[in-house]
Amino acid sequence: MSLSRTELRDSGAREGAGILESRLTGLSREEFARAVWGRTASLTRRASDFSDVFSPSAVDELISRRGLRTPFLRVAKDGATLPSSSFTAPAGVGATVADQLDDTALWRAFADGATLVLQALHRTWEPVADLVSGLSTELGHPVQANAYVTPPQNRGFDAHYDVHDVFVLQIEGAKRWVIHEPVLPDPLRDQPWTDHRAAVADRAAHSTPHLDTMLRPGDVLYLPRGWLHSAQAQGEVSIHLTLGVHAWTRYALAEQLTRAALAALGEDPSMRRSLPLAGPNEPGGSHGTDGVLDLVRERLLAAVAGADPAPLFDRARRSQARPAPLGPVAQLTTLSGLAATSPVRLRKALEPRLEGTRLFTRVGYLDFPAADLVPVARLLDGRVHTAGDLGLALAGRLLRAGVLVPADR
Repeated sequence: MSLSRTELRDSGAREGAGILESRLTGLSREEFARAVWGRTASLTRRASDFSDVFSPSAVDELISRRGLRTPFLRVAKDGATLPSSSFTAPAGVGATVADQLDDTALWRAFADGATLVLQALHRTWEPVADLVSGLSTELGHPVQANAYVTPPQNRGFDAHYDVHDVFVLQIEGAKRWVIHEPVLPDPLRDQPWTDHRAAVADRAAHSTPHLDTMLRPGDVLYLPRGWLHSAQAQGEVSIHLTLGVHAWTRYALAEQLTRAALAALGEDPSMRRSLPLAGPNEPGGSHGTDGVLDLVRERLLAAVAGADPAPLFDRARRSQARPAPLGPVAQLTTLSGLAATSPVRLRKALEPRLEGTRLFTRVGYLDFPAADLVPVARLLDGRVHTAGDLGLALAGRLLRAGVLVPADR
């Protein structure tokens, strides 16, 4: 392996650094953005001890004791995904939902060489959820997490690319990764590798790898979307986490800009007028569009120039992730016993934004009288406050809305 093809370093992050620096790359957010993000594959040896995040015992607990259902798990063997009916079943009296994981069937598939893919771990395993939430906030892009559990000497999938960036965190065992440069740089979400299957197979089979390396526990590999990769476990069970970063793109911003422009055109009476009837020699034809096309183009360009995509874009961003968990019993207990000394804080990962008298969050928006704006703005620092600091009426309203949550001092 040529080190010139990858960032390779032991992580020695400074105190107080973010997740990117302290656990994944050893690079500050600024260094990562400048040299790596969206540009090249990057390998960091011994980036962190991830035993506090995920482990073999976590795999066993999730599969055997958590009552998971599809699609929280899929199973792959020899490059193909197995039907969910081959590893799901009802769970007996009181739990007859038919698509629950069957741990016996999964054991047999695993022993026969299948890879187990635990999907959306940011919804089912708290340490992973905390890591994902922090990384998403730090990057400003939505992040998800899957775990891949592969038996010795087996591979899960053929060479392919993802339509999102990934951080691969090796948890257990060793896995050989073969990386090739893209056949389609920066693919969008509707441009999967299967649309370029022949080119992907040819690149993987006949070109020199950009990187051919073994990942061991604590190593982290970053791949921008579009980079080809395949992986094979070695002489023991391999477990790795994939943190998928669903990057917002210029194309996504253009989509929101176009929607804002079209919404504006919908308010223009001249743009709502019907096209002419088809001429006698063109039944079902152009409807005389040649005569109005220049007008439509002119109005559309003017609408795009004057459109503000920010509200739609911010709404789309907020919808792509969930706020921190909220316990209904603890929430009601706090609300019922609310006192001036009750400690409360802003719910994490809400993506709050105060515009004038309106607070936008991932759980909706709230309008406030002018007298409440100062304490509401104070809440946005994320620190613990008392209900008395905010005012009992305001604290109660925000607890009911799921914006405030009880806090420990």
